[in-house]
Amino acid sequence: MAGTKLFPTQSTHSLSFRHFLALAPPRAVSYPTRVRLDCAKLSRLRVLAMAAKRSPKRLKYSAPRVSKIDDLVYVEVDPSGTENWKLEPVIELLNQGAVGVIPTDTVYAIVCHLKSHSAIERLRRIKNIEPSKPLSILCRSLRDIDTYTTGFPRGDGQGHANIFRAVKHCLPGPYTFILTASKELPKQCVRYGTTTAKYAARKNVGVRMPDDAICQAILEKMDAPLISTSVKWPKENEWMIDPVVIADIYGAEGLDFVVDGGIRVADPSTVVDMTRASPKIVRLGKGPKLHWMASEDDTESAVYADELIPSAT
Repeated sequence: MAGTKLFPTQSTHSLSFRHFLALAPPRAVSYPTRVRLDCAKLSRLRVLAMAAKRSPKRLKYSAPRVSKIDDLVYVEVDPSGTENWKLEPVIELLNQGAVGVIPTDTVYAIVCHLKSHSAIERLRRIKNIEPSKPLSILCRSLRDIDTYTTGFPRGDGQGHANIFRAVKHCLPGPYTFILTASKELPKQCVRYGTTTAKYAARKNVGVRMPDDAICQAILEKMDAPLISTSVKWPKENEWMIDPVVIADIYGAEGLDFVVDGGIRVADPSTVVDMTRASPKIVRLGKGPKLHWMASEDDTESAVYADELIPSAT
């Protein structure tokens, strides 16, 4: 089978499907039935039935193994993190400048390497995100956050709380924190002005540290954070939670790979704006409101939560 295409970044050798299969250790593998007719699967059957109407090719991605079809690499991994050896091809593709889909602790995310400018542009095109919109980053550690942002507010001894200590207790977790970007972050990732006067002077980025075994395994092998945006239906403001359906819909848009970590719940992260005098929730999601977070009572700010960080996971 032909090798995958090379991307204009670091690696100079192609990665073939034969190489993917060679990564698997010699062991017996049993492939369970993907869909069973029981009550627990009814909701998924409804989703798949709807997807079949939209894309009749969906069945070709349903085999529970590493596969490569039509230039899209599809990898099914146990959500517990016990099969992380399957992620090696994905990590190499990301380092080559690929754009693909991985699971997080909330919803699925379209990701690419932070240092690949061409991949960032392709991600924006695939998701149809305007160049003026900022993007989120998935970080391995607090050190990454300190590198690519100006950091969390710290106590100054004059009554301002040390938010950094509080944040450490909820990361990794289902939160997106809006922080001021540092000079280390590529300009393609931040927004330089907006039509909304209230946010016109800000250069922000959404920061995440997902509490997900698959996502963390990928991030630990990267030399920089991943650019990310959530996966939604192209013409609907609803999250896509089934990786099989995602592969069918977005594979044709130019995705290079999809990591199947199982069906997720459509419950995105809680978005907290840390660029104000006090942290404020601009979108309440999976992450609960903590005592040091203020609820957003400004209707205008709530409306522009998506403009601050569009489609945060």
